Amino acid sequence: MIGSSHDRKLVSVLALLAGAALWGLVWYPMRLLEETGLSGLWLTLLIYSFTLFASLPVTGRKFGEITQSPAILWPIMLAAGWTNIAFVLAILDGNILRVLLLFYLAPVWATLLGYYFLGERLTRRSWVVLVLAMAGALTMLWSPAMGWPWPSDAADWLAITSGMAFAISNLFVRKGQSVSLAAKLGVSWLGVVVMAVILIVIFQQPVPEMDLVVVSGAAATGIFGILVMTTLVQYGVTHMPVHQSAVILLFEIVVGAISQQLLTNEMMTLREWGGGVLIILAAYLSTFQVNNKN
Repeated sequence: MIGSSHDRKLVSVLALLAGAALWGLVWYPMRLLEETGLSGLWLTLLIYSFTLFASLPVTGRKFGEITQSPAILWPIMLAAGWTNIAFVLAILDGNILRVLLLFYLAPVWATLLGYYFLGERLTRRSWVVLVLAMAGALTMLWSPAMGWPWPSDAADWLAITSGMAFAISNLFVRKGQSVSLAAKLGVSWLGVVVMAVILIVIFQQPVPEMDLVVVSGAAATGIFGILVMTTLVQYGVTHMPVHQSAVILLFEIVVGAISQQLLTNEMMTLREWGGGVLIILAAYLSTFQVNNKN
């Protein structure tokens, strides 16, 4: 049993580190599955279907809250659906670390959304965060060929919009204090499944050939990857101050950088590293904004 507050904090830190590490590594089994012939949308559908199915003993009992709090749970479902689909597609096709860093522009979108929709005041620190993050993004996205900063490919767009959608989902998560965590998680995964099906139909993605090994790999990634790391992160965030947990979660970028160097031939330019450092610094400073509000 976890007795003292010191023990609980230690377990929370370990849970956050493990969850962040898994988020920084989950791209690898996804790429292995893609190499078997699974397209990004089918891969996402399989993985999150297993995640949702495994969570039903807990989340299934809470789906009734959708009719009780539709203004909260429907936006979470849609935003979380695109967050995860766009993120998976981005890490399959883009530079891993670049994708992670562009996703971490989420504090910028969260700050702007909080200002426009929650009436949160923009402090001097908020402006510093915005300037640093945007400077980092512009540095990373600057193209020598075009001579101006702009997403260079689909992976860039997917990473950026994934972070935007993540900020939107968090906005409604924060507004829905009376809605259970199980309901929020359940509709998030349901949103991924439903949106993946819709996109598969729209883009007429053919059903891929799948053997037991592929299905088992998707199930393992969903249950022991997505489900476990989400649970670990949620436990840690629940039992620690937000500003501390947010800093620890930046460990995902460290793991992503190391795993990219060890498992791929992908490289980051010095310019991209410079932009990435600015984005990480902005994300770090944004945690102190949260601390000042609490």
